[in-house]
Amino acid sequence: MGAPITNFIQTHYRHFNAGALRRAAVGYKNFVEKQNGKMMVTLAGAMSTAELGILLAEMIRKDKIAAITCTGANLEEDLFNAVAHEYYREVPNYRDLSPQDEQELLNQQFNRVTDTCIPEEEAMRRIEQYVIPLWEKASLKNNPRLPHEFMYEIALDPKLQAEFQIPKQNSWLVAAAEKNLPLFVPGWEDSSLGNMLVALKHNKRLELNAVKSGLYYMDNLINWYQEISQKHPMGFFQIGGGTPGDFSICVVPTIIQDIKDDCPMWQYFCQITDAVESYGGYSGAAASEKITWGKLTTESERHNINSDATIVAPLIFSYVLGM
Repeated sequence: MGAPITNFIQTHYRHFNAGALRRAAVGYKNFVEKQNGKMMVTLAGAMSTAELGILLAEMIRKDKIAAITCTGANLEEDLFNAVAHEYYREVPNYRDLSPQDEQELLNQQFNRVTDTCIPEEEAMRRIEQYVIPLWEKASLKNNPRLPHEFMYEIALDPKLQAEFQIPKQNSWLVAAAEKNLPLFVPGWEDSSLGNMLVALKHNKRLELNAVKSGLYYMDNLINWYQEISQKHPMGFFQIGGGTPGDFSICVVPTIIQDIKDDCPMWQYFCQITDAVESYGGYSGAAASEKITWGKLTTESERHNINSDATIVAPLIFSYVLGM
């Protein structure tokens, strides 16, 4: 009984989506432990607000994740939760809310994400107080940095950590910052902090030269992939769909088709999504479709789990960690 979650999955998760989860978990564990593979994890949706960081941080600390690609929202919302956890409001009956109820939440400065309300003043504005001086310094010196570099700096700031309302070990961003984990954040401007930066420009407080764009992330990703893939098999674990998944998996065809260089393709692939393969949506595309784009080979291990990532990802992470 030393690994109850692992034993439960092995015993009961046999068929359909449960079987797909078990096979993906076994494949992930074998890939990083027996094959010495390096896993890219991508985060779409609101995984930080869902507090996936509790297990994600442990995966980072135990070297089960080699790099992360995430949305700007997931980057910032881990720290929002860390400094304002006690002010978050849970709304279990969110489907029953009327438009007037939603307006009342706004009046109280709550921004709702499904059943969880983020407190604007305690979360967003508190992090803003830490990051704006760094932006101003970078702008003044015309020394732009990548979005996550600012967040890594403030995540490791003892003053900010003293304000945490969660255990420090439950923050995936802190765990990533402590390891200086390669992090890629395409489309960062589609985030609360991205909006704040542009607002500061309009208020004539600073210029947009403080923060580098996603093009620099692709440049860094190419360099990282070319270096690591020469030594290790490369794996891709996609939580949700969206830009993080598409952006980072495209590094392979970019190297091969555009740079005209050789590199190994992704050798393990898993996606957790509730999207279906229809209507031309990328998020629901089957893994086999990626073969036609030069991202996976016919021999790549492929898994698609059509389910809720907030349920599936913690189970797979627990299995990989041997819990």
